Amino acid sequence: MPPSQPKRKPEPPSNVRPLTKRVANGRVRPIAIRNLQGQVVQELGRLIVNGELEPGEGLPREELLAERMNVSRTALREGMKVLAAKGLIESRQKTGARVRDTIHWNHLDADVLAWRCASMPTEDFVEKLVEMREIIEPAAAAAAARRRSDEQLAQIEAAYHAMAAAKTLDQWAEADLAFHEGVLHATNNELMISLFSVVETALGTYFVLSAQTASDFRYSLPYHKKVLDALHRRQPEVAREAMNKMVADSRSNILRHAKKA
Repeated sequence: MPPSQPKRKPEPPSNVRPLTKRVANGRVRPIAIRNLQGQVVQELGRLIVNGELEPGEGLPREELLAERMNVSRTALREGMKVLAAKGLIESRQKTGARVRDTIHWNHLDADVLAWRCASMPTEDFVEKLVEMREIIEPAAAAAAARRRSDEQLAQIEAAYHAMAAAKTLDQWAEADLAFHEGVLHATNNELMISLFSVVETALGTYFVLSAQTASDFRYSLPYHKKVLDALHRRQPEVAREAMNKMVADSRSNILRHAKKA
């Protein structure tokens, strides 16, 4: 008889991305820079979103800016087009490029969110993230309880067990993000699923911040268990209420920490 082949580990379902390399050192990983155009986009984008280049402020002339950034004028122009498409800058014939007011920014753009979350988010931004969670996640939990498949439930349960087994903040944050991603996927609503890819960076930063401000980063595990149990029993309103309580408790935890700081 031929020797038996070692069993291969099953591949994770394609609708849920693996948990690796999305959080490091308590932060969501920045987007990689692959070329000179990307360098322009990342460097100027961070300066604008961080407030170092203020709304209404003009940028240096093209030749000077290209020299300062050590890129070609072609790469600079292409990068500026990307920033303009994100609503961060505008170019005019006589006055050149300048930073646009924040009302024109595409705040749900993945890069813009990443730049806002790269440093410690402001209290105002955290409040907006909480409000976003309150609107999206309880409804998603209820929908997931109605529509989830057994395979999707298994993915959410695996994320829960990864949270329970986490030894570090990074491990916890990765598993926490996977848990909430799994819930959104289990809605089987393609619009809801697409929404996760937009807000992933913001949610990841929020989960890290919430865990960092707790005395024990596993403090919210019982809330996740209640959501998981409701999904298992197909109880939409129980899942909605459990997710509501999870978001509210996380908010209270962050506010308590802010008052002590």
